[in-house]
Amino acid sequence: MRISPEMITIDCADPQALAAWWAEALGVEGVEDYGDFVVLAATPLVFSFQRVPEPRPGKNRVHIDFASPDRPADVERLAKLGATVVGEQSMQGMTWTVLKDPEGNEFCLADEGSH
Repeated sequence: MRISPEMITIDCADPQALAAWWAEALGVEGVEDYGDFVVLAATPLVFSFQRVPEPRPGKNRVHIDFASPDRPADVERLAKLGATVVGEQSMQGMTWTVLKDPEGNEFCLADEGSH
């Protein structure tokens, strides 16, 4: 069993503006706007931009989203390796677990194919 990178998510104050900038910078079209969450499909990576209420010192401004065919088993495996489970989230058919690596860097693990 292994996990694979799926999306790079960037926390920001204005996801529409930042997504538009990245679309221009990368020469990419195809922006999916969900209000506080904007997805920019760039090959080979998918970038997303997520509104946060304020800048937070100490929290990653960029984190990597991974996918797993068996999220609960991989969450358990990663926790045994030293990851800390922060919590679980769901939105518009997507479910993911937020974790921190042993140094406190946040990343997410979603159900494979859920985004």
